[in-house]
Amino acid sequence: MVEAVQDAAVVVTGAGGGIGAALARRFAAEGARVVVNDLDAGRAEAVAAEIGGVAVPGDASTIVERAREALGGAVDVYCANAGVASGGSEAADAAVWAEAWDVNVMAHVRAAHALLPHWLERGRGRFVSTVSAAGLLTMIGAAPYSVTKHGAYAFAEWLSLTYRHRGIQVHAICPQGVRTDMLDATGSAGDLVLKPTAIDPQDVADALFEGIAEDRFLILPHPEVAGYYQARAADPDRWLTNMNHLQQKWETAE
Repeated sequence: MVEAVQDAAVVVTGAGGGIGAALARRFAAEGARVVVNDLDAGRAEAVAAEIGGVAVPGDASTIVERAREALGGAVDVYCANAGVASGGSEAADAAVWAEAWDVNVMAHVRAAHALLPHWLERGRGRFVSTVSAAGLLTMIGAAPYSVTKHGAYAFAEWLSLTYRHRGIQVHAICPQGVRTDMLDATGSAGDLVLKPTAIDPQDVADALFEGIAEDRFLILPHPEVAGYYQARAADPDRWLTNMNHLQQKWETAE
């Protein structure tokens, strides 16, 4: 058991399935009181019933106050997990870009804005951001997703460096492929890049709890991502050339 989350009041967004459901199950198993959020009310209620939590369906970026009420007045841990895997290039519709920004970045910003006054007043709070390895690297065929996941990572990093001396703990989870509906939606690009090393959602939850126990910011369920990130920083042109080869392989396969 991880002492830091026992009896904690936890919110997990996008928890009707996939990584979010795995996080909700693990927090509940660790003794936390969990609000399960999802746009799909039926899925949120099913997971909540399974774990003894409370379903608070709806837009992830507007649920903080309702979650506080459901949890008895406070939120200790907020998992900003809801996301959209928007594919396409610079030519993707403006609505696709806008949705990616809103869900993958601004929902995190709005949640933090609602949570931080109370957290700073009491001197503690934990913000968990489900980013993606795409936020550290990139993803072929998915400009809106890649760009906004970089934004999600940058915001989590900013929160940590700004408030860690005031008791705010931040974790950025950056997996590669995870066996979820979102992975299936990535199509042939996901088949090429992500599926060969895909892990189960529970593996992501396990990695987060190891990171919480060790008080680590960056959570890498795929440890090899650290090497890719180092290679990208050490020699960007070589890394981009290698990624372009992957892009060409994908285009040929298409």
